[in-house]
Amino acid sequence: MKLVLLGDPVEHSRSPAIQNAALGAAGIVGSYEARRVDRAGLASAIDEIRYGGLDGANVTMPHKESAFALVDRVSEIALRAGAVNTVIHRDGMAAGDNTDVSGLLRVSDDLGLGETDAVLVLGSGGAAAAALVAFADRRILISARSGDRAGTLLHRTRVDGEVVEWGNAIQGAVVVNATPLGMAGEPLPDGIVERAAGLIDLPYGDQRTPSVVSGFALGLPVADGREVLLAQAAASFELWTPVAAPIEAMRAALS
Repeated sequence: MKLVLLGDPVEHSRSPAIQNAALGAAGIVGSYEARRVDRAGLASAIDEIRYGGLDGANVTMPHKESAFALVDRVSEIALRAGAVNTVIHRDGMAAGDNTDVSGLLRVSDDLGLGETDAVLVLGSGGAAAAALVAFADRRILISARSGDRAGTLLHRTRVDGEVVEWGNAIQGAVVVNATPLGMAGEPLPDGIVERAAGLIDLPYGDQRTPSVVSGFALGLPVADGREVLLAQAAASFELWTPVAAPIEAMRAALS
């Protein structure tokens, strides 16, 4: 089995370690490698999946929306999100799915976040779309540096939400940071974490992001990007293979 991660950047990603550990624990001969690609490289890799040169792929920033346009068919969840993070070779086609949605819901459940809490989504790309779909049954607010893009994303995902000016904090909301802020040590705008009821922070690196550090210091329920990655990685593995994801082996590889 031959699997890849497609994105830019990908050097920081723990996905290869997680998925190679999963393949080994499941007794499946194969490999999972990271490829840094532009949009042309993304299209080429999806062609490889379509014609059987690859068995599947994960897609990360900034290509999730482009992957949606390039695959042959998509799941209902991916259709609603307008973004694809998992591609599978199936019936001579490249099929797209979105395991970010199920990953976010699993993390939210693990944190014990209330189902009635308001959710403030930061960002306007594919990860933000997944967050909107995941939490569509709650009060949804979205904030991005481009308010127009935030509004467009609400319309595209058919989520009944409210656009909030970038930098505005919402008292008592669960914050989902679906921007790259934090990957290079940048904080979120003042007050965002301090007024939150919980934090799901998608960026991750070798060190905890400033937002995660602040959230823990405040005693908030916090999930960092690694926990979200583990949850969506397990769901992707189960789309590519006929076996249950070996979660503990994957978790050990993440540390």
